[in-house]
Amino acid sequence: MTRLETACGLIGCKVERVEDAGLLTGRGRYIDDLPVRRETAHLAILRSPHGHAEIRAIDTIAARALPGVFAVLTGEDVARLTRSMTVGVKANVECWPIARDRVRYVGEPVALVVAEDRYVAEDALDLIEVKYEALAAIVDPENALGEDAPVLHTSLGSNLINERRFRYGDPDEAFAAADHRISIRIAYPRNSCTPIETYGVIAEYDPGENAYDVTANFQGPFSIHAVISRALNVPGNRMRLRTPPDSGGSFGIKQGVFPYVILAAVAARVAGRPVKWIEDRLEHLMASVSATNRVTTLEAAVASDGRITALSWDQLEDCGAHLRAPEPATLYRMHGNMTGAYAIRNVAIRNRVVLTNKTPTGLNRGFGGPQVYFALERLIHKIADELGLDRLEVIRRNLVPADAFPYRTATGGLLDSGDYQSAIERACAEGNLDALKRQRDSARAEGRLYGIGYAAVVEPSVSNMGYITTVLTPEERAKAGPKNGAQSVATVAIDPLGSVTVKVASVPQGQGHRTVLAQVVAERLGLRLEDVRVNTELDTSRDAWSIASGNYASRFAAAVAGAAALAADRVRDRLAAIAAAQLNVTADSVDFRAGKLFDRDNPDNAVSFGRVAAASHWAPGTLPEGTGHVIRETVFWTPEQLEAPTKMDGINSSLCHGFIFDICGVEIDRATGQVRIDRYVTMHDCGRILHPGMVEGQVRGGFAQAVGAALYEEYAYGGDGSFLTGTLADYLIPTVMETPEPLILHHETPSPFTPLGAKGVGEGNCMSTPVCIANAVADALRVEDIRLPLSPSRVSEWLHGEERQPSKPQEVNPIATGGSGERLLTGSGSADVTATRESVWTMLLDPNTLKAIIPGAHDVRKVSDTHFRAEVTLGIGPVKGRYRADIRLSDMVEPEAVTLSGGTEGALGSGRGTGRVTLTQTATGTRLDYRYEAAIGGKVASVGGRLLDGAARVVIGQFFQALARHAGGGTPPSSAAGLVQRLVAVFRRRR
Repeated sequence: MTRLETACGLIGCKVERVEDAGLLTGRGRYIDDLPVRRETAHLAILRSPHGHAEIRAIDTIAARALPGVFAVLTGEDVARLTRSMTVGVKANVECWPIARDRVRYVGEPVALVVAEDRYVAEDALDLIEVKYEALAAIVDPENALGEDAPVLHTSLGSNLINERRFRYGDPDEAFAAADHRISIRIAYPRNSCTPIETYGVIAEYDPGENAYDVTANFQGPFSIHAVISRALNVPGNRMRLRTPPDSGGSFGIKQGVFPYVILAAVAARVAGRPVKWIEDRLEHLMASVSATNRVTTLEAAVASDGRITALSWDQLEDCGAHLRAPEPATLYRMHGNMTGAYAIRNVAIRNRVVLTNKTPTGLNRGFGGPQVYFALERLIHKIADELGLDRLEVIRRNLVPADAFPYRTATGGLLDSGDYQSAIERACAEGNLDALKRQRDSARAEGRLYGIGYAAVVEPSVSNMGYITTVLTPEERAKAGPKNGAQSVATVAIDPLGSVTVKVASVPQGQGHRTVLAQVVAERLGLRLEDVRVNTELDTSRDAWSIASGNYASRFAAAVAGAAALAADRVRDRLAAIAAAQLNVTADSVDFRAGKLFDRDNPDNAVSFGRVAAASHWAPGTLPEGTGHVIRETVFWTPEQLEAPTKMDGINSSLCHGFIFDICGVEIDRATGQVRIDRYVTMHDCGRILHPGMVEGQVRGGFAQAVGAALYEEYAYGGDGSFLTGTLADYLIPTVMETPEPLILHHETPSPFTPLGAKGVGEGNCMSTPVCIANAVADALRVEDIRLPLSPSRVSEWLHGEERQPSKPQEVNPIATGGSGERLLTGSGSADVTATRESVWTMLLDPNTLKAIIPGAHDVRKVSDTHFRAEVTLGIGPVKGRYRADIRLSDMVEPEAVTLSGGTEGALGSGRGTGRVTLTQTATGTRLDYRYEAAIGGKVASVGGRLLDGAARVVIGQFFQALARHAGGGTPPSSAAGLVQRLVAVFRRRR
């Protein structure tokens, strides 16, 4: 299309953000700030402590009876009022927002409580009893494909939910003729974005209309609105979705709120009142969506000079326990860009999507890009090393030529504009690469570990709705009908006083939409920035929107702001016609500036903008014939370049393609393995820059998150599916202290495909920075198998190898691991007490005594003479969890010996154990001997030698010590008891 030219100077200027006055003075209105009706209830969610288990029974009687509780719902209750959510591939599998017969990841909703406030709702959760039968879990995507792997969905028959193969050009011939075949294997880990504001939903049901009204801090609505409506069994016009005025960050992750929209809506329907739910941080880390982890094997056919003639991709995508819409978007969003910034004409791709006992995945900033470019740019690094070539020269030799744009990639992408060679040359010169190389050489001469890394990536933006259908075969696509495009909508309206309002269907999460839209429209209409007011709240029942609407895939500047410019130009053309009649000139000679419309050849012949703009309201009869009203203009814009996938599976998966070239210098501490970023240069071509300050903010924000992905952040799981990084003490996020200052450079090549020439810039460093840092670390350490995150412990493995054995022999108590990920513990101890055997025996059968000696017990109930149930609370560091304990007595030889066996279950994991207690009469009383075996599952079992690992030993040991004290005796003198005492001391200090 023809790019719009501008008449004055707002676009491209660093104007003050109009959002900031309210936000910086605490006047932002987030979802938890919004007023609600007086009868609004609060929702709390009971979540699974298991990674994989059958639900045998759910007892909600006590929870329902708690005063202040309005409703308790289980999976079956929800299923009666909804239907399975849409799955993005053809597969015999259901996807529910709440568990029914089985839980498949830690944190999966199991039951809902609606109560008068959140406190009562949380108390009611503690009263719900769920009986689970733990199943073997699978967390490794490659192992999930094994014949003996536990299957998550029996209807599916395996854990492989989709597989497709693609061929472009003639990769077989290219590999056969290649001088070299060089490959690399990458296991990209899970990580996630952590916005300051978590999920929030306020839902209401109108039984008279059979309609739902939901406010959520969603970033859609895009296609998820249809998924929600279908799941709730109502037409789209009876599912009203609204957003609050402000949202505290998203980075893609808030698309994952939609299953909770469904749950809150159903809860409101059953409770008969509005329902509010605000996710807490623990819930968010444990059970919101994360980015996919991916195992990639990438092979290149390479000529002796380093030119790549073919690529062969094998990608195994781990989407967690359910394939929730819009997944597998992360895998296919980059499909048109699988050759990156390089001119490679032959490509083979194998894509497999697998299910594991982890949180379902979704959109995260840069979705798909980090996984692709980590493999591709690490391969470029390896090619240079194996062929003895300069790494930067290998990059240069493979770049798309500057005179080739628009350039069609082998897989169908249409790269709109660029001059990658010039951008790299400028980055090297302005980033002073020569000085960085001298610094590296000097550091190495002193014996220090210093490395330099590069990354060259294409940043796609404005996603083609049709890219996700590439997961289907051409035959399946033909049957379903074509899907393509990237429709954006904007409305420009003028009120009777001539004031201008802009409305768009794109929900910002801090990017500055209101400022940029005001810039664009004010410039088109010759107004001041403050003359234009922008409304970015969304209401699907009132506002213009389409299935592609929303804030994702860096589509705002290119598509949404472009649509606003087109709408403003339509208004401008009509206003020019009206003014021309009043000024007695032709419409093409009317200009707009400083709040006036005037004759370009005679500026004194002018009329105010307000007078002309208000004419449609006050004097519609005076409008020139054929002009039409100038009250409201709505533009739906779809770029013609975004076509449906071809019969040969070619897909232009995004409209715009920016370019990023990064240079990174790192130094590694030999003693600690700490990686320090010494210098970082990032060059961006994001087309025309609309607001330099906000572009810089986007780059800095993406860079900070990418530093986290490279050095700190990882969603870690135990072998039993337990989630190990459920607090911000475990899931580390970089602060300003850990994030260096990057040098940000720009090289503008405006896009010919967008109205303003802009491209996206919000996600690029999330794609380029992790691999750039990894390449620098690889250069410093001379290692190939670089895995993220590059934590000191991991780097130390490469530096020092396996930990050396201590020089002095030490007592070691090995801990075995069960096949299901449980940790097996054993222990023993003894104590002398002054009580008789008969007295001690009586204590073991007395609920009041057991309540006194079981650590953290709230209540002990006697089910039978040999069966007890207890409620206990254990504090682990800053987190306290409530557990249910089941204790049974067996092998009773009164009053000489008894076996105590039982189990506990709670949010941090579960445990089961057996202890044999022997009572021997002595001259002063009774000698109490005990030994036990315990199996600890969940998070407790998986933290290794840290606090949680010892907590199980503490609890078991405390029980026997308390029994001895209660009977009037001393403390156990054995070495095992000493271990227990030391762990108790540690436990108390950490609290």
